[in-house]
Amino acid sequence: MLSSIDVQLVYEVEEPTHLCLHLQVADHPDQHLREERLQVEPALPLHDYRDPVKGNRFVRFDAPKGPVHVHYQAEVELHYALPAPDLGESPVNRIPDEVLHFLSPTRYCESDLLGNAAQQLFCKAPAGLARVQAISDWIHDNIAYTPGSSDATTTAQQIFVQRQGVCRDFAHLGVTFCRALNIPARLVAGYVYFDEPPQDFHAVFEAWLDGRWVLFDPTRMAPVERLVRVGTGRDAKDVAFATLFGKASLTRKDIVVRESAGATAAPTGQPLLRAVA
Repeated sequence: MLSSIDVQLVYEVEEPTHLCLHLQVADHPDQHLREERLQVEPALPLHDYRDPVKGNRFVRFDAPKGPVHVHYQAEVELHYALPAPDLGESPVNRIPDEVLHFLSPTRYCESDLLGNAAQQLFCKAPAGLARVQAISDWIHDNIAYTPGSSDATTTAQQIFVQRQGVCRDFAHLGVTFCRALNIPARLVAGYVYFDEPPQDFHAVFEAWLDGRWVLFDPTRMAPVERLVRVGTGRDAKDVAFATLFGKASLTRKDIVVRESAGATAAPTGQPLLRAVA
């Protein structure tokens, strides 16, 4: 599968502001970046950095007062391997050190507070992939996908009570239930094509099963193997597409995702990393 990404953001900066953007395709073995381009107008000095463990990539810059236009384009080959149906759960004492912290409660995923609910709902489900799939299915069947029903402060516990949310809320609840059952889980954000416009950033979750990470999407808006990964983290605070230090407002957000099958072999050499207008 080959995905083409086109993202345009426009900010109105009211006072000098430092922006940290998380738009670029992640370094990850399930995908290959063929080429990309990042343009910022007005022309500003940009600083790139990345998380070498999770593969997340960021760009930072100081924006002066006035409009700031950001245009990101990428072409990505996807190679996600679907999991075997008999994947099991790892005992806690066999979970690798670098994965263990994905069992802990976080700001948006209060697994300590939803432990009893998780046990009541899923303790009888077969351990392993079947249990996590049962979690994903329950969220799909019991939480209404309702744009505007939550905001940047809404947590998994609140979603469990109010029974409506958006993709990041569905993912947070999946992460929370998994952690409450001693299954390491984390949030994944990225780009994917889905039939109902408008396109937007999309969030799913993944669980650690038999030594590998497995993706799940409780919204069922698109097959998980078609997701272009941008960010991986403990919850949404690790994968926000923009963090602003100052005073600025987003006035335009356009995201276009196009897909095609039968991608050719990846070209040799390095992709075009950045062009600054």
